[in-house]
Amino acid sequence: MRKEWDEYFLDIAFQVASRSTCNRLAVGAVVVKDKRIKGTGYNGAPHGLPHCLEVGCLMEGEHCLRTIHAEINALLECSPEERQGATMYVTDYPCERCALVIVQSGIKRLVYARPYHVNHDWLLEAGIEIVHLPR
Repeated sequence: MRKEWDEYFLDIAFQVASRSTCNRLAVGAVVVKDKRIKGTGYNGAPHGLPHCLEVGCLMEGEHCLRTIHAEINALLECSPEERQGATMYVTDYPCERCALVIVQSGIKRLVYARPYHVNHDWLLEAGIEIVHLPR
């Protein structure tokens, strides 16, 4: 049976996550507009800096400070026009910091697989459509 689009792009987000270099959690994100991939990202260290796989995570609370999160990396690959009104597919629900960047970027829809505890849900407050496709 042929997969629905949301399932298809979420599967791609999981493949992207396999490139993650953080020991704590492998996350993948895909930005899609008009059924075309505009950007992908996984959590890992910035260019030229050591990865968690090499030197370990640098933790502050529940977050690794050594990595740029998958959502941010995916958005950095897109032009502002490509982000406006797009859908983001992400393996794990975004943290508060990523949610604020997603809101600011113009993403209008978020599809995720695994829940993540957040203290304040900026995505809901901003009126972004949220779809949970559990894995």
